[in-house]
Amino acid sequence: MGDIRPEDLEKRQDGRNIDSRLGELSGEGAQQRVKDTDEANPSRALLRTRPSQSGVNAEAPSYYGQPAIKEPVWIWSIPLYFYVGGVAGAASVLGVAAEAVGGEGLRKLGYRCRWVGAVGDIVSSGLLIHDLGRPERFLNMLRVFRPTSPMSMGSWALVGSGAMNSAAVMLAGRRGWLGRVGDGAAVAAGLLGLPLAGYTAVLLANTAVPVWQATRKSLPLLFMSSAVTGAGSLLELLPHSSHEAKVLHLFSTMGKVSELMAGVAVQHEASGLEVLERPLKQGVSGRLWKAARVCAAASLALGLWPGRTRWMKVAGALLGTAGAIATRFAMFHAGKASARDPQATFQPQREGMGAAEVTGHTHASDGKPLKFPLPVLREAPRRPERPEAASGAWEPETPLS
Repeated sequence: MGDIRPEDLEKRQDGRNIDSRLGELSGEGAQQRVKDTDEANPSRALLRTRPSQSGVNAEAPSYYGQPAIKEPVWIWSIPLYFYVGGVAGAASVLGVAAEAVGGEGLRKLGYRCRWVGAVGDIVSSGLLIHDLGRPERFLNMLRVFRPTSPMSMGSWALVGSGAMNSAAVMLAGRRGWLGRVGDGAAVAAGLLGLPLAGYTAVLLANTAVPVWQATRKSLPLLFMSSAVTGAGSLLELLPHSSHEAKVLHLFSTMGKVSELMAGVAVQHEASGLEVLERPLKQGVSGRLWKAARVCAAASLALGLWPGRTRWMKVAGALLGTAGAIATRFAMFHAGKASARDPQATFQPQREGMGAAEVTGHTHASDGKPLKFPLPVLREAPRRPERPEAASGAWEPETPLS
């Protein structure tokens, strides 16, 4: 094997410069590519100030103004997966309820919900695999079954819902025991659709990202109500009878009202500290959050408008769909912005939020009671050295008599 020339490795333009003859890239980050090595590894100037006083004001010290936690590496397919998976779960629940309560009159709506659930589960799996990079990584998530892990339970709910919805679709309309098996599979898919519609919010709230953690009580309600809105709006865009239209209208209206109320609750939870609420007011996440609220409110208004026409129904369904998608992307980008802000991590901890709030710790490791907000320790200003001391010469502080 000849010598390896750096210029040959740089021609790969992946920012790694790894020779495949000597090693192989594998693991979670193997598929990532770096277009500009200078941007991936920026050179930092030498900092000559104390860490707690670099890049921030003295009232809110941090470590050189750098993020305390890593920003999520998820790409666009994850918030889209949140939406599609939520719609699939909510549609499965609606289908079971429609067949159980409406009987033969809503049988076609139930079958349509089975199709929406099955297609949604398949697309959700594809979006998740697209973010993971390789299909075997999704299979590795199924090697364990851990009830305390939202990711583990969500992965199994997705797989189980996909299997049950697929069986329900294939056995729909069959007579005899095959039809009963299909109906049973639809019921199982509906039961799995409940956690599938909102587990992603529990997954976000279980992380260390400040804005996700701060909204852990209301975020699952927002995702589940938004899933109901998305499923109802999508089904309203599909062909349906006048009897089915009343059911879909009621279902989507309940989702829109709940979504608006849950959005207010999320905003209220995040308003405990300005740094936590900031991503919902500023930047890309803030604009998406406002757009989601406007779309949900406009869709609800069009749905309740007396004597609404066909175009108003279509516009309301499209706005409901846009609002549900914007909600997922808003919380996704809000989490990224919150992770980049070091004060979003430090200030809640000083105020007794986070671990101290959940575990109920009232005493420090030395046994002294904790008093929130925690005081910020500051160093006393250093006295400047005298020129004589710096030069090594010594003179007495007081003149000799």
